[in-house]
Amino acid sequence: MAAFTDAVHDALRDALAERLPGFEWTTEERVRRTSVDVTGERADRRVFVEVEMRRADPANNPVKLARYADAGDFDCPVFLVQAFSDYYELDSGGVSSKRKNAMFVGRLADDHISGFSYRALDLSLTPPKHGDYAEDWRPAVDALAAELAELV
Repeated sequence: MAAFTDAVHDALRDALAERLPGFEWTTEERVRRTSVDVTGERADRRVFVEVEMRRADPANNPVKLARYADAGDFDCPVFLVQAFSDYYELDSGGVSSKRKNAMFVGRLADDHISGFSYRALDLSLTPPKHGDYAEDWRPAVDALAAELAELV
């Protein structure tokens, strides 16, 4: 699944660069020892996008980045977007407790840490369990990029 995830990150980076050219967009940027999936940076703002495909503990991402913001690691406001794949959707409706926990932590950080904002968005695709994947995932990435561009 690593190749699929890399392809999604690259496509999202490119779609955001097209929609938000005022930012420098990269993938897999290191923040301390944490790798952030897609990052947009300009002098007055940083945008971090964590694409949650099948992560066992997605709450860990907002926890670490909020902790870094609280410690003063960033010299400008940070906006963290967590994009959740359909893996976190329940067959019975609603979303998994893993997603709920991540969103809870993100909202707490948004409310209590100066210069830190958080949003959870949907990435409407089902990640493959193994190496093969279809090309029909690109419209979902484009829709995510369009929604994110409106928020930034």
